[in-house]
Amino acid sequence: MKWCFDRVAALVGLVVLFLPLLFIAVLIKLDSKGPVFFLQHRIGKNGKPFRICKFRTMEDQSEGDTVTTANDPRITHIGHWLRRSKVDCLTELVNVLIGQMSLVGPRPDVSGYADRLEGDDRRILQLRPGITGPASIKYRNEEELLAQQADPKAYNDTVIWPDKVKTNLEYLDNWSFFGDIKLIFKTVF
Repeated sequence: MKWCFDRVAALVGLVVLFLPLLFIAVLIKLDSKGPVFFLQHRIGKNGKPFRICKFRTMEDQSEGDTVTTANDPRITHIGHWLRRSKVDCLTELVNVLIGQMSLVGPRPDVSGYADRLEGDDRRILQLRPGITGPASIKYRNEEELLAQQADPKAYNDTVIWPDKVKTNLEYLDNWSFFGDIKLIFKTVF
């Protein structure tokens, strides 16, 4: 049921949002040089890698970047709004439509983080990664939180990431379709 709902909702979302997404693409091109989309390798269900598709929000957004703070000088003018509003993730509906992602689930990690999952924590990889999820909602202001830290990467690695793993395991153990619907509404509203 989740798989079918995800695909139908992604298709409807892409159709309904086509003109706004096109407008955003034009704004990105007018705002800075570079491609409209940012593609990055992420780890999906069962540890299978895939390329996530997001709107580009930075001047120089390289494949290796894993931790970004709100005050990163590479973030473009339109990129600040896209990241704050999470609109940069709407293009991930394409990943949902082709079955690489779900609407709700753990955010897909880059290999450097997914490789660190050990023991029971690896159960997270049973899930299709999501555009939103309980950890995404809990850390909605993650970039601002990281910007307040003396060492953002260390804080992410020792505080935020382990808590996200715990939160995602709780999601896995307590999953329900109606729980997903509630998380979607929490994300949108």
